[in-house]
Amino acid sequence: MAMKLNAKELRDVKEEDVTEQLKLIKRRPMYFILENIYDTYNIGGLFRLADALAIEKMYICGESEIPPNSKIKKASIGTYKVVPWEYRKTAGEAIHELRSAAKTSEVFPPPAGGSPTSEVKIIAVEQAKNSVPYTQADYSGPVALVLGNETSGITEETLKLADQIVEIPMWGINKSLNVIISAAIVSYWAANNVYRS
Repeated sequence: MAMKLNAKELRDVKEEDVTEQLKLIKRRPMYFILENIYDTYNIGGLFRLADALAIEKMYICGESEIPPNSKIKKASIGTYKVVPWEYRKTAGEAIHELRSAAKTSEVFPPPAGGSPTSEVKIIAVEQAKNSVPYTQADYSGPVALVLGNETSGITEETLKLADQIVEIPMWGINKSLNVIISAAIVSYWAANNVYRS
């Protein structure tokens, strides 16, 4: 079992000191694709969420800051050092990269009790005319959740690349939730309904 570190230990740990421990983490076949997340504190919070879920990788795309940005470091409490991540110029690049892995016969790990697959589902978390409630989406197999920015959400270009668009019901006056909250709701739903460990 991998070590568990508290906030202070995570802030102070050196990446080279945990490299071997990180290999022991059983990663879920789940990916986050962040598109133009402007608030660096949100990126830091998404690193914490990604670590909590032990996702495979996070792609930070477009007009988003990347570590070692001081606000990301602070908000992530050091989890940016333990979550696999890469920067891509666009969310479309990250999506194409994940899909091309299937075409080159790289097999994604299966969910618990499932069989290996060479495809990944791209699920955009966004309000759209063709969205479905997040509880009704198909999260079987590897899943990449696309998360948009705080003002305008996910671009139309990226939405066209998604296999499904899901949304969270909003019953009050406010139109949307914070991106970390939205990501947490959908990713934990997927994890609890498909990727039980």
